Amino acid sequence: MCKFEPLNAGAMKKAILFIILVLSFLNVGAQQSVKLKVLDNSGAQVGFASVTSGGNLLATTDSVGIAVLKLNAGATKITVFFTGFKPFDTVLQAPGANTITINLQPESSSLEEVVVVSSTRTGQSIESSPTKVEVLGQEELTEESTIKPGNIASLLGDVSGIQIQQTSATSGNSNVRIQGLDGKYTQILRDGMPLYQGFSGGFGILTIPPLDLKQIELIKGAASTLYGGGAIAGLINLVSRKPTFNQTIDAIVNYSSLGEMNANVFLSKRNNHFGYTLFAGYNQQEAKDVNNDGFSDVPKGQSAVWHPQFFYYPDDKTVISLGYNGIVDDRIGGNMHMFTGNAISYYPSWYFEENYSLRNTAEYNVEHTYSNNDKLTLKGNYSIFNRKVTSDVNEDIEGTQSSYYNELSLLMPLKKSTLVAGLNLSGDDYQSVQPTNDAFVGLNNLTAGAFAQFSWFLSDKANVEAGMRADKHNNGYGMFFLPRIAGIWHITDHWGARAGFGMGYRTPDPLEILDNDTASKYYFMMPSGKLLAERSYGYNAEINYKLKWGNDNSLFINQAFFLTQVQNPIFPQVIVFKTISYNPSITLINASTQTETKGSDTYAKLTIHSWELYLGYTYTIATNAAYKLSNSYIPLTPRNRMAFVLTKEIQKLWRFGLEGSLIGSQYRDDGSTTPSYFLMALMVQRNLGKHVTLVLNGENLLNYKMSNVEPLYTGPYYEPVFKPIWAPIDGRVVNLSVRWKLSE
Repeated sequence: MCKFEPLNAGAMKKAILFIILVLSFLNVGAQQSVKLKVLDNSGAQVGFASVTSGGNLLATTDSVGIAVLKLNAGATKITVFFTGFKPFDTVLQAPGANTITINLQPESSSLEEVVVVSSTRTGQSIESSPTKVEVLGQEELTEESTIKPGNIASLLGDVSGIQIQQTSATSGNSNVRIQGLDGKYTQILRDGMPLYQGFSGGFGILTIPPLDLKQIELIKGAASTLYGGGAIAGLINLVSRKPTFNQTIDAIVNYSSLGEMNANVFLSKRNNHFGYTLFAGYNQQEAKDVNNDGFSDVPKGQSAVWHPQFFYYPDDKTVISLGYNGIVDDRIGGNMHMFTGNAISYYPSWYFEENYSLRNTAEYNVEHTYSNNDKLTLKGNYSIFNRKVTSDVNEDIEGTQSSYYNELSLLMPLKKSTLVAGLNLSGDDYQSVQPTNDAFVGLNNLTAGAFAQFSWFLSDKANVEAGMRADKHNNGYGMFFLPRIAGIWHITDHWGARAGFGMGYRTPDPLEILDNDTASKYYFMMPSGKLLAERSYGYNAEINYKLKWGNDNSLFINQAFFLTQVQNPIFPQVIVFKTISYNPSITLINASTQTETKGSDTYAKLTIHSWELYLGYTYTIATNAAYKLSNSYIPLTPRNRMAFVLTKEIQKLWRFGLEGSLIGSQYRDDGSTTPSYFLMALMVQRNLGKHVTLVLNGENLLNYKMSNVEPLYTGPYYEPVFKPIWAPIDGRVVNLSVRWKLSE
């Protein structure tokens, strides 16, 4: 019979240590590796899709659509997200098959559950993100490419809360206003990097063809923590198309009743190690005098865009890309005698204004995903923008702006949270040819920034996001700290709510005067003292409701509220001081009162089988006493703006679209009000086989024009003074386009 001796203290410690080690190995053994392969409905590999479970990011597929998941033994429910595709839910068994393949189906609506990688940087779906992001996806861009192939201005103007304001009757220049704020407070990004600002701001959206884009991401309200102080009103991120394993050829030819001709083509292809995309486009526009007042309402112009990108995939975890973007744009407007050749017999013979611009941009991007799913990104661009404004009666403006942006960031998916942190260095240098005064000689800026954002997945129903940015300037404005916090709560399966707060800033920039189309009429004076930086405080809250029934029926309603306050807003001030110049002078000042915009934004979408109905309504009160109107309202800002879009698809052969918008009354600079007006558009699309699409589109069918109410200019024909534009001036336009698309 065996006799057991009691263990001594040393033996007891060894036994306990052994048990702990065994349990640890058992726990590790319970973690099983499951290999997942993600394809689209055509069988092409889907790289960089997000795989989540219970709100936590488990992994991101590599460049060939493979992800290795570490799962506990048994069943685990996962969801796979990728932009432009429906979320895919499934249950994985661990241990299980060696490789599990899933196929993603295209998303019918790009404004619902899609992944927004570029803008939020976390890879979360829109529905789970504390930051509200609206996405115009491939469906909207495909449609816009055949309706307005030349630029994205019309597409952005269809989104509730966004106003495209034409600022020049001769050049067609426009800016993007969000929630009632001036266009200078909207930051426009290309692949997450600022590019269209300063001297080149107003011409940004007029030179961006939709065929070159994969999607457009929009954030309304403060978004400065991740992207810098300029995103006070919000940001628009233009995401370029990427190559797939299928050869893609996409070409569009378009002609309009106003004499516009467009020819655009996009090519792309990749293999295991190399890939490319190439966009090339040419636009030509005839000068048109729509209201027969002797001046062009549509300028004569031509532009060309060239955008090649090259991709290298050294392994499954790394993507390196290099690209170049070249844009040349020349537009001229004025007295129609200049275009017809019928010269007037006495001097001056005609009035004209010509805008010539040339942009050359080099860009790079390096992304590497580590085995623990941390993602390191290094990206940047360098741009040289030349612009020359020539007129027969005003002073010429000519200069070159060089700008650069570089960023290093790290995304770290943790167990119940995600951390994004990074550093960026940006700057610009402006060299003026005309005017030559001291304000524009050697003008340059340099900003070094650091940012961090932490996202907590409190539960399957609640996420909270907090971030901080610190920017240091070289121009004497010191440090700026920009905190931000946002949260989302899925109250039930049908109801949800979001809320957030963020800060922003803008340092004084004399170039915003040169980007104003009336700048050539004035002599620029240096401010009398040092201007204060503008600082902003933005608040937003919303509640939404969603319902799905049957196979193809859904309802989504979103009700948002916003408030933005800008302290020390900077305004141009005209001074009549003729001892310096024949023309009045203009300078920049800080207003003594703050700019405030507040209101609500309502969005609803109803889908019933092959019918889709979109409704939008924006109510905006934008004020600043510096405008010196009796009510302090900011001019040219409609308080009420409503829109609807109704579409119907028939057997994937025909598609019909009816669109309407009601723009409410606006205040002019003198305090008088404009009438409200209604715009209507109709589109008919016919698919001819698998590869050819024919589109007939009519805009402003009711032919409403500002000149129906008042003349567009005052003064003599040889030196006109154009009024601020509050309604379309080009009238009804019909265009016909043919699209040929091949994707093997």
